This record gives sequence, structure tokens and C-alpha cells, in this order.
Amino acid sequence: MKISRRNVLKGLATAGVAATAASLPVAADAREGYQVQADDVGMLFDSTLCVGCRACQTACKVRNKLVTDTRETQGGVYDAPLDLNGNTKNVIKIAQDGSATTYMKMQCMHCVDPACISVCMAGALHKVAGGITAYNAATCVGCRYCQIGCPFNVPKYEWQKSLPIAEDPKIVKCELCRHDQRGPACCEVCPRGAVIYGKRADLLKEAQRRVKASPGKYAEDRVYGEIDGGGTNVFYLSPADVSFKALGLPTLPREPLPALSENVQHTTYTLGIAPIALFTALTVVQLRNRGKGEQGHKEEK
Repeated sequence: MKISRRNVLKGLATAGVAATAASLPVAADAREGYQVQADDVGMLFDSTLCVGCRACQTACKVRNKLVTDTRETQGGVYDAPLDLNGNTKNVIKIAQDGSATTYMKMQCMHCVDPACISVCMAGALHKVAGGITAYNAATCVGCRYCQIGCPFNVPKYEWQKSLPIAEDPKIVKCELCRHDQRGPACCEVCPRGAVIYGKRADLLKEAQRRVKASPGKYAEDRVYGEIDGGGTNVFYLSPADVSFKALGLPTLPREPLPALSENVQHTTYTLGIAPIALFTALTVVQLRNRGKGEQGHKEEK
């Protein structure tokens, strides 16, 4: 049998495709991800109890030594941030759904398997004891991929320190006051007990108990954060007439968000699939062009 250059290229292309297909199931099982641990801690926010006093905002800034975000309103100057920012790790906002309104407390959700950690190239964002998503400014390179990866739009950058002369700006986000043995300041000062702190498992049981005890009182008769995006360590209860979406909480799949992206990456690089796939594509193009050239040459003859 005569072995032509074209047959060799075809054989290599076929082998590349076969290797790619054969390795896909192996790579799909490569990711383990973070799992809920028995000592994980978190918070439960019951929006039906919040009166919007914003005592949690003030307490957070005092304990974390954050500067105020003042603005003038109703004849006075108040620390009144409109959203999370480089000076604010915790904020109370008004949520509206049609004619219904309620209050929403925003801070890091401390996801069970966080997307921010998955995209952090330097390991500045990482898990510590208690399932807390912690931040290490010393290793942060300022890429801000965490801002893009977070489905809750939580991490904020200290833009106020970036200009005109850089002052080593950092990412700002809630770390459940892990630097203080007393725990989150926001949970200590809430006069209505709208936000409470404790073990994740206990908080979930308490939230489920409230839903079961009062059917129809809460949105969708369920707890947000139990399964959403693979689960979070911060749970939410919303009034029945204010959807979780109106509260600012996105609709997420049950699987952790990093699962898809990391599986694609692992599949791509397992057994050198990326270069094999590239070589296969180039080979196909080369064969196609070669065929066209030979056909044109015959027609000229």
C-alpha cells in the first residue's frame, strides 16, 4: 500500500479527534470542589423582621474601621451608602416588587463553592475555618476577576485609592468579622433579630422551621441559599409578595458555578487536548486547501 502524505495527515487528524473524544468523560470527573463542613458558620436574614434602621451598617463600619460614605439628605449629613463599595461591606437597601416593598441586607454570601475563589489566580480569596471566604491583600494582584466571577456582585475595589497616586488599593468584602472573636458586628446590634449568626446547619433548620410554621408568609415557601448556586452560608427569607429576584438575588442552578468552567478547563488541558484539537483543526484546513489546489491543477491540464 502506498503511504501518501495526505493519508498520513488524515490519520493524524483522526487520531486527534479520537483522543479528544475518549478523554472527555475522564476530565468531567476531575473536579471535587468545596463541600459543606459541620463547623461552617453563616447568617440568616429574615426580611420580614427588618425595619431598615441600618444599625448593622454602622456597626460593620466601626468594627472594620471603614470610613463613612456620607451624603446630604433631608437637611442633614448621614452615612448613607447606596450600595456596597470600597468603604462599605454591608448595606441595607430598599427592595420593591410592584407595590410591595421590603428591606434587603447585602454582604458577601460566603458561597459553599465560591466562584470568586475559582477565578482568583493568586489565591488571595480562599476558604478558612468555618467556611468563610477570606481575603488576603498581600497576595492580591488587583486583577478584579473576582468582581466578574461573583454572581452576587459583592467584591468591590478601592477605586478611591487608585488615583491620582496609587495607595495599594484592595478588594473590599465581608469576612464575617473573622478578625474579632465576637463574630459579625451586624448580628450583634440588630434590634429585631432580623439577621442572626451561627452554625450553617442550625441556621438552615431555623429558616426551614419558620417557613413550615407559616405557609404562604415567605416567597416561594422556601429558603434562598439552601441549594442556589450550590448553596451559600448566608440564607434569606423574603416576604411572599417580594420575590427573591426583586430582593436582588439571582436565579442560579443547583450546581456550583465554578463546576462548569473548571470542568471545561480540566477537559481542555487533560492529556494535552488543547494542542491536539488545534493540530486537528489545522490539519483539516490544510487538507481542504490541498484538495482545492489539486482540483484546480487538474482543470488547468
